[in-house]
Amino acid sequence: MTSDNPENNPVDPETGAQGEAAGGSLPPLDSEDTGVVQEAESIVEEASATDQLAERTADLQRLQAEFTNYRRRVERDKQVIKETARASVITELIGILDDLDRARAHGDLESGPLRALADKLNTTLTGLGLTDFGNEGDDFDPALHEAVQHEGEGHDPVLGTVMRKGYKLGDRVLRTAMVAVTDRVGDKPADGSEQEAK
Repeated sequence: MTSDNPENNPVDPETGAQGEAAGGSLPPLDSEDTGVVQEAESIVEEASATDQLAERTADLQRLQAEFTNYRRRVERDKQVIKETARASVITELIGILDDLDRARAHGDLESGPLRALADKLNTTLTGLGLTDFGNEGDDFDPALHEAVQHEGEGHDPVLGTVMRKGYKLGDRVLRTAMVAVTDRVGDKPADGSEQEAK
């Protein structure tokens, strides 16, 4: 049954018939309408391609940042391994330096081939960054010095006798110095008042 209401049954402009009589379908698109549809489809495809490009670019940037961080981490780890290996080898050679110091104290390194060997070894290790510390009169530092004896009241402790030198490689302490600690000459008296120098 057909409805008499013209809003429910629109009239086909070509045939003049109402909706149901015209078969209930929309009119065919002309060439102008087809062009608009194709243009709209083209805009949607461009937007989709732009979104995909932005997404791929963001992925590429993220991968590049991850690779850069990885490369930095590998370089840092290689440097740490290199420094640790160097410190390990030099630590093993410190015993030889102790023997050479004892030989020097007894006068065995005044001349001869042993002196040349000692000089060459010291030059090589110094070139690698090894430094010694712990000389008499230096300020006492518990992070660098191992005190095995203490004389005095401890107001201004300095190194008295050095029984074993300490060694550092850069900022890393390889071995603390074994020392006897004494008070600095001209220290404050026990009551805290300052002595005047005359």
